[in-house]
Amino acid sequence: MKQVDAKTLHGWLSDGQELAVIDAREDGEFGADHLFWAVPFGMAHRETRAGTLLPRKTVRICVTDDGGSLAQGLAQWLELAGYGDVSVLEGGTKAWKAAGYVNFSGMNVPSKAFGEWVEHHYGTESVDPPELKQWIDSGRKMIVLDSRTQEEFTRMSIPTGIPMPGAELAYRIGDLAPDPDTLVVVNCAGRTRSILGAESLRRAGIPNKVVALRNGTMGWELAGLECDHGRPERFVPGTPLTAAQALERATAFAATSGVRYVSPEQLAAFEADPSRTLYVLDVRDPSEYRAGHRKGSLSAPGGQLVQGTDNWVAVKGARIVLLDDTGVRARMSAAWLRQMGHADVFVADNALGSEAGNGLRDLSPKAPAIDVATLARREPGTGIIDLARSIDFRAGHIEHAIWGVRGRLAGVVGKLHSARRIVLTSPDGSLARFAHAEVKGLTKADVVVLDGGTAAWRAADHPVVADRTDPPDEACIDFYLRAYDRNSGVEEAMNAYLTWEIDLVNEIRRDSTIAFGVGTSH
Repeated sequence: MKQVDAKTLHGWLSDGQELAVIDAREDGEFGADHLFWAVPFGMAHRETRAGTLLPRKTVRICVTDDGGSLAQGLAQWLELAGYGDVSVLEGGTKAWKAAGYVNFSGMNVPSKAFGEWVEHHYGTESVDPPELKQWIDSGRKMIVLDSRTQEEFTRMSIPTGIPMPGAELAYRIGDLAPDPDTLVVVNCAGRTRSILGAESLRRAGIPNKVVALRNGTMGWELAGLECDHGRPERFVPGTPLTAAQALERATAFAATSGVRYVSPEQLAAFEADPSRTLYVLDVRDPSEYRAGHRKGSLSAPGGQLVQGTDNWVAVKGARIVLLDDTGVRARMSAAWLRQMGHADVFVADNALGSEAGNGLRDLSPKAPAIDVATLARREPGTGIIDLARSIDFRAGHIEHAIWGVRGRLAGVVGKLHSARRIVLTSPDGSLARFAHAEVKGLTKADVVVLDGGTAAWRAADHPVVADRTDPPDEACIDFYLRAYDRNSGVEEAMNAYLTWEIDLVNEIRRDSTIAFGVGTSH
């Protein structure tokens, strides 16, 4: 296996050639300490992440970890999967730090650091939660727009808030606030989407005064104020009446950011080019994507794409093409990606297709399965292992199931030494099928997969068990727990998170490989 030292990798990050830095640890472990440009690529989800994040088999890849053996294992798997230019960072993150380079904690760090840079660069205005509460109570003429996902809004929201995912803000603001005297407040859970949402409206040039809610719902709760929970309001897609005006505004912002355009024919040529990595991302609402999209494109709702770019883009220097129906959301998202430092960002108008569904191919192998009715009979000697994310297992799992992370299952299987049959489940059954052969090699018991996974169990109206303490916080290596996911020290975690996020703008100055602002293409 080819190994490179920290100095060599540092040089690669700035040489203008395509490079993917991927970290072999699970998300929770990755979040503790990693390279700025690294993307979490835990072994548990290696097949699905490779399929979307590493679409070109000849791209240059460097695998990292904390200096253990995980990087070596992932690199070997990548080579067996057909990737031809794979290296391992010798000594991992510890060697990187020892060489004098900077390590970062947290998730989606490039996007979050960019959000802090945007606030400083553009002077984004913000309001403290107590002052916003006074405005709400006084009946001030304003709207509060929540730029997070619908799921996050439903979980908790600012009173009077309206769900409006980030990419929709500049697209729909003309309908939402036609009177220029209406104050617009944008919030998220913390800082990034508040800042980027508010600044999107300001860059679009709307006449209204726009401010971000400082520190979002975390700041609201830390100020002793109560969030709403379970609000029924939902974001409803559809072309706004002011779409033409929004397009003019978005086109102007895209022009200042150096966004380029490709025709459907040029996009097809990109798709056929084996020399460059290409990401084709549909930035519309997921419901619009499922109804019909370009074959081969991935759903990447614009606000979430900018807030967590490394969820979709792992190759530094790749081509990125954004799609939508009217051009507004693609232009706004592309402008921010350009300012984040992605050089080759394009918008393709009139390039949507009619492919229905979620666009993700099920790559999991076939495996022996049982149906829900059979499992529900609870035959003696049956053990159940659930491979869902720890946060999802906590929210609801089949009674008596035990939780585990694929690739780390030896200890979990050992707990079922007396079982005659082990049933593997996961949210839709796919991850369970991937894990079948691995579990089979750890036990003499019969190993089968629950057909349709836990979703099928729920669909059959069988009960699930919820327990916030199972698994405990310290065991959640697969998921970087947010402050409000924790079972203790929530307030301390919120304050620590906000302090960390605010300080990112200073931390990135120590890393010479980071350059926000409009760059040039290569």
